[in-house]
Formats: sequence, C-alpha cells, structure tokens
Amino acid sequence: MKYLIDTNIWLEILLDREKSIEAFDFLSKIDSNSLAISDFSLHSILIILAKLKEYETAKMFLEDINTSGVNILTIESNNLYKVVDAIKNFNIDFDDAYQYYLSKKYNLVLVSFDKDFDKTDIERKTPKELLQGE
Repeated sequence: MKYLIDTNIWLEILLDREKSIEAFDFLSKIDSNSLAISDFSLHSILIILAKLKEYETAKMFLEDINTSGVNILTIESNNLYKVVDAIKNFNIDFDDAYQYYLSKKYNLVLVSFDKDFDKTDIERKTPKELLQGE
C-alpha cells in the first residue's frame, strides 16, 4: 500500500462530478494493491449512494472494491481516542481525523481534494499532483 484514497476521490467518479476524470485517471493508472480505502469511507460512500437511490452504482462500487485488491483499513475501537486527539489537535472533523489516523499508522500518502488535511502533519496530494510526479 502506498495511497489512502479519501471519500471525495471515489465520489467524484461515482457521481460524475467536476474532477471525475482526474480521479479516474489516477485510479486507473495505479496498481490497486497500492491503494487503500478506510472502512469509514466505504460506509460513507454507500450511505450517500443509498440516499441518492443510486443502488446499482453502489453494487458496482462494492464489486469493484471487493475484486480489485484495494485494501480496506479499519481502526480498532481502542484506538479511536487517537482520532479524537486528531480532531482536537488539528481542528478537523471526525471523518478527516479517521483518514488522518490511518495515513499516519500505515505511512500512506492521502489522496484527497480536501484542503483541510493541509492543516495536519501528513502528506496530502491530489490525483493530478501524483500523476504529474510520475
């Protein structure tokens, strides 16, 4: 694993948003064994897709995640206090702190469009920045 892919990257593609091509280009060029998604992101994406009644998109996404080799990372409940510490220390919300903790724990580059991570001490890159660096 090298990269933790934030929720917004997946949603750009799944919902065909403004930066979907940039996100798709990155994900299609990187070996999926180098990618990780948090269980929190996975659940958040499914909640959003269900709310939008995008059931087939949700099933397709699950199939892709389950067969592609993307790593699914979780935080054990006894380590969630570290997420709370990150919320307090960096003034970020819970989902960002969750991603932050996993990035730190596994020494991963966080791939995200969310600039809130720039307030922390982890490396955040956009898909475009990573592709230009190749």
